[in-house]
Order: sequence, then structure tokens, then C-alpha cells
Amino acid sequence: MATCDALLKTPTAYSTNHTISSSSSSSVSMKHHETTESPSSSTSKSRFEAYNRLQSAAVAFGEKLPIPEIVALGGQSDGKSSLLEALLGFRFNVREVEMGTRRPLILQMVHDPTALDPRCRFQEEDSEEYGNPIVLSSAIADTIKSRTDALLEKTKTAVSSKPIVMRAEYAHCPNLTIIDTPGFVLKAKKGEPESTPEEILSMVISLASPPNRILLFLQQSSVEWCSSLWLDAVRDIDPTFRRTLIVVSKFDNRLKEFTERWEVDRYLSASGYLGEKIHPFFVALPKERTAVSNDEYRKQISQVDSDILRHLKENVKGGYDEEKYKSHIGFGCLRDYLESELQKKYKEATPATLALLEQRCSEVTAQLNIMDSKIQATSDVAYLRRSSMLFASSICNHVGALIDGAAYPDPEQWGRTTEEEKSESGMGSWPGIISDIKPPNSTLRLYGGAAFERVVHEFRYAAYSVECPTVSRDKMANIILAHTGGGGGSGIAEAAVEIARAAAKSWLAPLLDTACERLAFVLRNLFDLAMERNQDLHFDHGKRTGDMDGYVGFHAALRRSYNCFIKDVAKECKKVVRQHLDSVTSPYSQVCYETDVSFGPGSKSNFSCPDLSDQENVPPVNSNKKEDQETTAGEASLTLSETQSLHQAKEHGNFIESGASKSKLLDSQKGSQVGSVYSEICSLAAQHFARIREVLVERSVTTALNAGFLTPCRDRLMVALGQDLFGVKDEKFMDMFVAPGAIDILHSERESLQKLQKMLHSCLTEFKSVATSL
Repeated sequence: MATCDALLKTPTAYSTNHTISSSSSSSVSMKHHETTESPSSSTSKSRFEAYNRLQSAAVAFGEKLPIPEIVALGGQSDGKSSLLEALLGFRFNVREVEMGTRRPLILQMVHDPTALDPRCRFQEEDSEEYGNPIVLSSAIADTIKSRTDALLEKTKTAVSSKPIVMRAEYAHCPNLTIIDTPGFVLKAKKGEPESTPEEILSMVISLASPPNRILLFLQQSSVEWCSSLWLDAVRDIDPTFRRTLIVVSKFDNRLKEFTERWEVDRYLSASGYLGEKIHPFFVALPKERTAVSNDEYRKQISQVDSDILRHLKENVKGGYDEEKYKSHIGFGCLRDYLESELQKKYKEATPATLALLEQRCSEVTAQLNIMDSKIQATSDVAYLRRSSMLFASSICNHVGALIDGAAYPDPEQWGRTTEEEKSESGMGSWPGIISDIKPPNSTLRLYGGAAFERVVHEFRYAAYSVECPTVSRDKMANIILAHTGGGGGSGIAEAAVEIARAAAKSWLAPLLDTACERLAFVLRNLFDLAMERNQDLHFDHGKRTGDMDGYVGFHAALRRSYNCFIKDVAKECKKVVRQHLDSVTSPYSQVCYETDVSFGPGSKSNFSCPDLSDQENVPPVNSNKKEDQETTAGEASLTLSETQSLHQAKEHGNFIESGASKSKLLDSQKGSQVGSVYSEICSLAAQHFARIREVLVERSVTTALNAGFLTPCRDRLMVALGQDLFGVKDEKFMDMFVAPGAIDILHSERESLQKLQKMLHSCLTEFKSVATSL
């Protein structure tokens, strides 16, 4: 079932400006009940019952409702479990199952005068229904333990934030709901993961953070405030203790230390650490765990309260400030205050709760209508064709907008730097280039047309970083001798041109392929961006155009078709730019003999790009270092310092044969000329290579890349997607929408929505009745 984000944005009924602790100062006493509604009144009880049912339904359906709730938290063995038993009015040995260490317990206490014996029922897992009543105390503890063990075994975890919900109806318990959280621990017990303490702390913070929840923090009296381990954790959740009620447990252990009135009053004030307006409650409970009747147990609780007050009066010299602190000493005062405070919060929250329920009822009804439309659409081919075409058309329009330039969605989230593009595309560097290429704006997060243009500039920088490699003398001899034999001339110019053409084909072709792959990666990413834009921006009179949410098969087919289109475009563009490369390196090309082409490092007259990043980007400087000049596979790199001539004079009689004639080219007396010829050819080849590179980059490739990628995306994308997705028979078209079992899933989701709708309407009706009595 889909969750509703609107719930998280709804103003909570409980204001964080309300200070529980300050309201429980000296002015708060038993008179508190005189100025508020009696917790036992019928209106108060009906409101409490309404909230209990709403809370149970929220737990069952995963709803996040800002219901006023009390969350008990504290360290393990600080007395939370004993306090729960005292509030219930009977013991059920909850401490023996250590439920507080592994899973929260939502304890709904219902005051029922007719229930002379406690009736406890547990809410079924993932349901709003409750099981049969449990009477035996031992069975309650066993149920908590078995449910905890079963869930942890299923989830393979040591703790779980999924609560157990228990409803207790009893004549001697107040109308009160408390969420008991796992106790803080410093170290995992034997057999549990070492991370258990951190997991418990994280879970408790999550449970206590909603501002609609009142925090009941317990700390035993033997711990000084200055050395409290968990007070800081509570302060992190509620820095000013505005919604925190502090309870000092096991207060009787501290009484024997007091002999003077000033000692007692200073301890009870706790102003040095909590502030003057924060007044804790001081509670002690029976220590004996022997089996006694429920009546006897409640008498023991009352007796402990009486013993504490008598001790403060009789055994402390001067007694204590009764007017200021008596209303905060004893379990009875705490119980009455909690019940009254929660009822007051329920009353305050009723209007906001009513408004929230009306909103949720409307939302769930709308979801049901959409679900009904989807179920009906499974047999309405015309409707699905129309809706899917509108959706595909919208995506194509967004792709075009992203190519033309857009600032939504947020580039900081969706854009990529040059390094991120390289990493995610799997193309870390340009083939054959050792130096790191840094195009303008490489550190900015770009997408769409901006990212496309950056890759084009990066390709140009990479291309200008490649120089004509040196070739072996053997290869040079094979080229030059062929030309001298065929034309009768020296063949130097022809050899240089041939070397430059071969080098351009060998070194520039991989760069062209890489550029196409990088650009294809940029365009493939536009699909997700187009989907994001369509999610929020494409509305038609308040209704999303072509709403295809939930049709996973269609979305998958649309993405596949889009990716195939980009792949085909990239393949076609590779062919085009290769044709340009073949053209400029053709024996019939006059590129090498043109005189109006400038070349070299300073020739990039059009090689400009505004750099908006905060780093200095300098075009790579052409390097003639020998270590940067690499040859293709199988070629040996030679330098001019090598002394090996084209042929050894002694072995070949200082002559080079060509056909039937012998032409005296080099002799042993002109060894310097050999180096001169080799150097001249290499120099001319480098110049011709630069000419070819310049013409290819400036005149051909940049335009071809834009025309090969961007123009098809603007003009042909929708046609291509339409032919692929919609130009098929109805049977094949419906395969995208009605997969095996899809109808059953839709009906199951609809059934869940109907249950939620029924529950919300029931709660709404109940809260309307409660609201009329205010």
C-alpha cells in the first residue's frame, strides 16, 4: 500500500511550544484535576477509545498519524517495566522476557469498571483485529516473548522497530496509552551482534522524535544528573525538555542519604542540571517479586508512597517543601498526571485529527478510483493506447527541452561532472592519450545539451593532444622506395602524406568512436530526467497527462525502446564520422596540399568555450616528448638518434634498387643525409597530420556529431518510439500491461485500499461524534 507524504506535512495536533515539565512545576498539584475534564467522564472515555482504535488501525495499515502518545524511554533496568506493571495494576513478569530490549510494546490501558480481572488482548500482526482475551499473567509474558522471537527470526535481526500492540481492560488501570521502548544498553549481551546498542539507540530516537509524542524519561535515583549516560540522548531529541517528563525511579534507595531539609529540597529541585522550570517526578515501587494477588500488589504500591512521604516528614530534620514538591512525589501523583495530561492532549488534538481523517479519506477514495480505472483499463485497449501515447509524447518533449537547455530537475542532484561521466560510462580515458584531458566546466554538474557540448569540446581537446607518431625506417623505406620507383622522383612528399594519412586513420578513429559512446551515454541519461520532469511539471487541468503510474511493463518497454533508439543513433553517427575520416585521409583528398588551412597548437581559431567553473582550464599543449609519442600495436618507435640507415652501405653497394634500375640515393660518405631525409619526412608527416586533424575536427566532426545525435532526438524520437511500441497488434501491445498475475495484484491492492477506506471512514464517523461533544 502506498504511503501518503501528505501525512508528514500535516500540522501536528501537539505543539512543541507546550512545556510539560514547566506545567508540572509548583503550580501543578492535585488541583490540576479540578481545572480539567475528569478522566472518568463519558466524553473523556469515548475520546480515549476513539484514539485507541485509530492508533491500532494506524499500526495495522502503516499510517503515520500524529496521535498524542506517551513514549517511555531510559536505560535498561531503570524501572520502565516495573512502572508499566504498576500502571496496569497487576504483574505479568514482563521483565523475565526482556521484551524491552528487542521490540517496542504499545500498551493500551482501558479503564473498565466491569473488568474485575484484567483482560488482555494482542493485536494480530499486520491486522487491526485483536485476538482472544488472555487472562493468565504468565500467558501474557509468553505471548510477548514468542512474538518477539518469531519476528526477529523472520527478519534475521537482533532488534526490531515493529511494535507489539496489547490492549488491557481492567477496573484498576487508568485510561492511558504508553509506547514502551527498548532500554538503552552500553554493550550487547552474549549472542547478539555488537551493533545492538547502536541499533536500539537509533530505534528509540526514531520513536521519540515525532513532535506529537510526550517523552517519559526514567532514570534511577542512584545516578547523579552530572553523570547521567542517557540524559544527553534525550536532550538531543528534545533539547529544552519542552515535551519531556522526567521520572526518578527507585527513589527509596536515595532517602537514607537525607538528614536535613536543605539536602532534600536541593535534590528534589534538580535545578542545577535540568533548569529551574523542570521538576521531575520521584517514584518508588515494591521490590518484592513474590507472588501476591493483584489487590495485594496495589496495596503495596500505595504503601510505598505512604512510607516515602512519612520518611520525609519524620526522618528528615525540618521535613521538605511540601507545597512545592509533594505533587511530584509518589507513583499515584505520576499516574494521575499522566492520565490527565494525555486526555488533555487528546482533547486539543481532536479538531486536527478530524481534519486529517477527512483528508485521508479523500486521498484513499481517489486512490481507489485510480485503481478501479486501472482494472477497467486492462480490457480497454483504446484507453491504454491513448494514455501511453500521451505519456510517450510527453517524455519526448521533455528530452527535447533538456537538450535545448534546462535547469530542472536540480543539476546538483541529477547532473554529472566530467569525471563522474567517465566513471559511470566505463570510459575512463581517451584512447592513446596519457595526459588528463580537462575541458572547460569539467567540475560542474551538467546534463542534457550542456553536457553534450562539454563532451564535444573534450573530444576536440583530446584530438589536439594527439601528434603524428614516428615510424620505423623499415616502414618508411617501403613507402618511399615505392614512390621513387613509380614516379622517378625522390618520393619524400608522397611518403610524408602517406604516413600522415595512415597515422590519422589509426589514431583519430578510436577518438571518434569514444566521442560517440560518451555522447550516447549523455543522451541515455536524459530518460530518467525526462521522467522526473514529467512527474512534477506535466499537468493538464490539475490531472497528470497520460498517467501511467504502476504499469511497470510499459515503463520498461518505453525505456528499452528509448535506449535502442540512442544506440542506433550512435551507430549511425559512428559511420558518418568514420566516412568523414575516410574522406580526409583518402588518396584523392587535397587536404594535405591546401594552403589556407592553419594548423598546430595555435590554430584553434574556433576552439573556444566559456568556462563557468572555478578552475583554470588551459587547452592541452602539444608535446613532442619522445615518451608521449606512442605507436600503434606492432610498430617500433624510433628516434633520430638511431644510427641505423635505410640500408647498410657495405651490404647494398651504397645503392637502392627499384625495379630493373638502380638509383644512387645514399652512400657511406653521406651518412648525415640519411638522417636528414628521415627527419625531413617525419617533419612533413607531422605537418600533414596536423592539417588532416584540423580539417576533420573543425570542418566535419563537430557538425556531424550535432546532426547525428541531437537532430534525430528532436525530430525522429517520437516516431521511432511510436513504431516500436504502438505499431503492433493489440495482443502484443497488451503484453506491456497485463503480465501474468498482474490482474490478481491489482485486485489485491484494491482490497487493501478498501479495508483502509473502511477503517478511516469508521474512525472519521467516531471522531465526528466526539467533536460534537466538545
